[in-house]
Amino acid sequence: MPSIMWFRETDIRMHDNTALSASCDQSQSVIGIFFITPETWAVHNIAPCRIQLMLRGLQLLEKNLASRNIPLFIYKILSYKEIPNIILDLANTFHVQHVFANKQYEINELQRDQLVCSLLSSHEKKLHCLDDQSILKPNQLKTGKGEYYTVFTPYKKAWVKHVLDNPIISLPVPEKKQTFETNNYQHPNLIKEISSTEIEQFNSAVDPDLWPAGEKHALKMLDTFLDENINKYKSTRDYPILDKTSKLSAYLATGMLSARVCFLQAKSANDNKIIDGNTEVDCWISELIWRDFYKQILISFPRVCKDRAFKQETDKLVWHNNNEHFEAWKNGQTGFPLVDAAMRQLKKTGWMHNRLRMLTAMFLSKFLWLDWRKGEAYFMQHLIDGDFASNNGGWQWSASTGTDAAPYFRIFNPTTQSERFDSDGAFIKKYCPELASLDKKTIHNPYVYAPEKAKKLDYPKPIIDYKSTRAYAIEQFKAL
Repeated sequence: MPSIMWFRETDIRMHDNTALSASCDQSQSVIGIFFITPETWAVHNIAPCRIQLMLRGLQLLEKNLASRNIPLFIYKILSYKEIPNIILDLANTFHVQHVFANKQYEINELQRDQLVCSLLSSHEKKLHCLDDQSILKPNQLKTGKGEYYTVFTPYKKAWVKHVLDNPIISLPVPEKKQTFETNNYQHPNLIKEISSTEIEQFNSAVDPDLWPAGEKHALKMLDTFLDENINKYKSTRDYPILDKTSKLSAYLATGMLSARVCFLQAKSANDNKIIDGNTEVDCWISELIWRDFYKQILISFPRVCKDRAFKQETDKLVWHNNNEHFEAWKNGQTGFPLVDAAMRQLKKTGWMHNRLRMLTAMFLSKFLWLDWRKGEAYFMQHLIDGDFASNNGGWQWSASTGTDAAPYFRIFNPTTQSERFDSDGAFIKKYCPELASLDKKTIHNPYVYAPEKAKKLDYPKPIIDYKSTRAYAIEQFKAL
């Protein structure tokens, strides 16, 4: 009797896949399933470039699973509503009692899984949902009062202590399973193979060659980062032109790479230490812990899934509704070169350097005084590494509405940030070529440092005066 392994958009891999391992342990034969859900993906603002990466990865996963005698049934449906009956039909057809899946923690996904669980239970079948997305289970750590952590530093201390006491392990790729005959299975929503039609439906201007798909490539990227850049990560990570960050976030978001494997290999590169090793490596491990922290926030404070601020009092803030400013921000036409270069990088590559994510988020929420939720949604619509928990956490941190948020008066000055982290303007010139003729001082604020020269360029004037808008933002927070 086979079991069913239900792959999600967040676990497209065989290596260190919790639910896949459990499914293979349960049964001598396994059937894999995956649902393409265009309507739901659109509602959830999943970026077309991420969907294309995911579907390309799914093609590779299908081949890898076939080498283990695990067929992968791919269904194309409109939304989650159709999933329970399809799974029940498949389970009945092949006399399956157990369905395995890795948990997704967003509210809609939890509700979907509950419907599947209830329907299967009514037919004496069981859905097993397992924790896999983070290194520790999101509900694993609590304070001495039995509450979830809301500040990162004490969470990190508890995280490190727990891992020292309970070492993390990873799971191998499953052994080859018994062949299971499925050739005669038919379903109106079943896709025999992923064609270019399914991929092209989610048109993206991002060059797919920038983001090769598959777990093999992701593991190779991890090895390269550990060999070449992790030992200078802390020193170089804030300089966008250096391109010294791992860029593994897209593969973590699509589950082509396991966070546990990242941690274990980084720990190995850190003399087998979690902290107090090489400070450069410590810093990257800390970023992995931040990722766990935001997953914990997602499940323990579900209001963040409902367009609500973590700091509930900040829901009282009255944001401006200036669509011209929003369009200028989206299109990299604000007149602040580093902000504009960052926004153009996002649109062109599907990715943005992390310091620039903070800068552009603060610019939208603090200087333009536009609702952070508009920026959060826009990022999700364009990020190849779009992960709700991390994106929401980052935006709320920047907007000072979230847990562990930046104090409302700590606001990145776009010119100072530019002069400090792109001192010779190389990154700006890469994405704002109309500024390429400017010297390394003028390029950071052309209309202030060389107004006559700036007027001759095809580049907009600053859309706001950041000193007065900064003061306005601080006044609004003080009024709370």
